Amino acid sequence: MTGNKAVAYKEPGKVEVIDIDYPTFELKDGPGVNPANVGRPVHHGVILKTVATNICGSDQHMVRGRTTAPPNLVLGHEITGEVVEVGRDVEFIKVGDLCSVPFNIACGRCCNCKERKTGICLNVNPDRPGSAYGYVDMGGWVGGQANYVLVPYADWNLLKFPDKDQAMEKILDLAMLSDIFPTGFHGAVTAGVGVGSTVYVAGAGPVGLAAATSAHLLGAAVVIVGDLNEDRLAQARSFGCETVDLTKGGPAEQIEQILGVPEVECGIDAVGFEARGQGHGKNAEEAPATVLNTLMDITAAGGALGIPGLYVTGDPGGIDEAAKKGALSLSLGTGWAKSLSFTTGQCPVMKYNRQLMMAILNDRVSIAKNVNAKPIPLEEAPKGYAEFDAGAATKYVLNPNGYLN
Repeated sequence: MTGNKAVAYKEPGKVEVIDIDYPTFELKDGPGVNPANVGRPVHHGVILKTVATNICGSDQHMVRGRTTAPPNLVLGHEITGEVVEVGRDVEFIKVGDLCSVPFNIACGRCCNCKERKTGICLNVNPDRPGSAYGYVDMGGWVGGQANYVLVPYADWNLLKFPDKDQAMEKILDLAMLSDIFPTGFHGAVTAGVGVGSTVYVAGAGPVGLAAATSAHLLGAAVVIVGDLNEDRLAQARSFGCETVDLTKGGPAEQIEQILGVPEVECGIDAVGFEARGQGHGKNAEEAPATVLNTLMDITAAGGALGIPGLYVTGDPGGIDEAAKKGALSLSLGTGWAKSLSFTTGQCPVMKYNRQLMMAILNDRVSIAKNVNAKPIPLEEAPKGYAEFDAGAATKYVLNPNGYLN
């Protein structure tokens, strides 16, 4: 039997590399697995040998103890891999194919999947619509920060790269297709970004930088990124963004210095529920509604907000009882009065990933450079998590099987 190592959540602030079972074409019991999914056959799936699997800010929420994730949950929903085994019912994906895995697990059969709403598939998670690998309350599908991982509904879910050699030359860019690039792009699209737009992105982490990259790709005239972390703001400036230092106060005045007016046409929240207060330095207290309320203030009437930042329904570390249930003090009246549009939820990765793959393969975008992607061995995952949590302006890419130089 081939060995399999994986990164697992142990307790708040701690991950470890552990030994786990090699995947089979059946979903077995384990940490976070919904009992209704135990024993579920996966003859429509494949087993991938992992080429790249990224550390995500959404993983960090679990690792900080800010969700109800159980100990020993295997992490990782950003997966790129080579097919090494195919299930009995797989027709079109073959052994040896190099593929990107959308972080959404989708059946391709339900009404939502048929309408390209793959982030809220109805058939893969008994708890609620929508599922993902290695994530709390998402059905218990084992995460991909491992040597090998099972991917269900493979003919539907996998994005095969057309030329394996060409793909390996751009593998760090293509590794961003599983989540953050489509997620950032979704944030920009749902915020209404187009040719000539003025855009404000809240948050200069990897998703925020992907959203800023996407805004440029969509033709925005000015892209402004706000954050409390100067290293991350410098990364945004490295590919042509204007920046707002939120340790100096809210963004309106700084936006006015850039644009001549204190508002933008399109707002993107790439922060989520662990937002912190503005104008108080890097140690600002948590204020989970501050980004959404600020975006409503600075987005012009008739504009739109794309909200790829994560919000949860269960947060043990919330600042009050309401926040622990995901209930935030939103100034919805501001949004109503300004006729703002809001789009939230998981990005439906399959809606965008093929087009973004073509942009990468044809040298239209350099997403790995823009997010400062850095490969590290699987064994260094705990260090990568710690550095990312401390604010490193880096997108850490785990390299479990030595594919990455």
